[in-house]
Amino acid sequence: MNDSRLKIFAGNSNRPLAEEICRSIGVPLGEATVTAFPDGESFVKINENIRGADVFIIQSTCPPTNHNLVELLIMIDAARRASAQRITAVLPFYGYARQDRKDQPRVPITAKLVANLLVAAGANRILTMDLHSQQIQGFFDIPVDHLYASPVFFEYLSALPKNKLVVCSPDVGGMKMAAAYADVLGAGLGLVAKKRKSATNVEAINIVGEVQDCDVLLVDDITETAGTLTAAAKLLRDSGARSVRAAVSHCILNEVAIERLKSGLIDEVITTNSTPIHTNGLPVRVLSIAQLLGNAILRINSNESVTGLFRVKGF
Repeated sequence: MNDSRLKIFAGNSNRPLAEEICRSIGVPLGEATVTAFPDGESFVKINENIRGADVFIIQSTCPPTNHNLVELLIMIDAARRASAQRITAVLPFYGYARQDRKDQPRVPITAKLVANLLVAAGANRILTMDLHSQQIQGFFDIPVDHLYASPVFFEYLSALPKNKLVVCSPDVGGMKMAAAYADVLGAGLGLVAKKRKSATNVEAINIVGEVQDCDVLLVDDITETAGTLTAAAKLLRDSGARSVRAAVSHCILNEVAIERLKSGLIDEVITTNSTPIHTNGLPVRVLSIAQLLGNAILRINSNESVTGLFRVKGF
């Protein structure tokens, strides 16, 4: 049952997703003015009474990343000053998640800084999906509900033929995710070793596992330039793979990625609408996470467990 004290608001980063979430659970999207002054400063005004309400603010920190992050912080502050009882920041995509450690001298741990900013602004809880590394949950001193896109992917992937299906990770760090997919899909498991030359260029070096005459599914959490995916796909094709698909939770496709995906090395990229996607004729299939996030919001609002959302239908 929906609680009348439940209020959902959205920034400008991914308003279509917020509207779909609200439709899926039968809760109206809250009225708020979220705009900018001529000099670029963000301005927020919540146009309804939220005193004592359970407020959820939906905002992905996708490009323009800094603008969307500051917009979220200001919305949280506005809700806090309007006497909301609890404020949950809903980040379908958590930006800066890859800057989660000091891997070279004199660099920041920006994922932790963003966590501190969200808490300082007044967030009481975080709802997010497929963090780059699960340890980021420990950067927060408030509860974090971490969802996975995999149930949405599995429902779509269930239609794929299971014989000679191999799930591959495009790098060593994704092996745990690939193993989970392989286990559920009853598929083989492989790994593409890579060497990163720069932020946009990746060289795939070697394949661990058998992919000859197999349908390969690459799994990853995020892609921006598609460098890792296309380099892995080329090596898989050269090694005799019959087809190559990719399941990626967050696709933030820039011009470089679009050109790479047009090359035809990847038959299909399966992703979610955690960030706005314009397919423009690309081989990209966008699956909706609105129902998943909507159910999580309802469960948090009624203080129920979100664990049941991890169950996969049909497997």
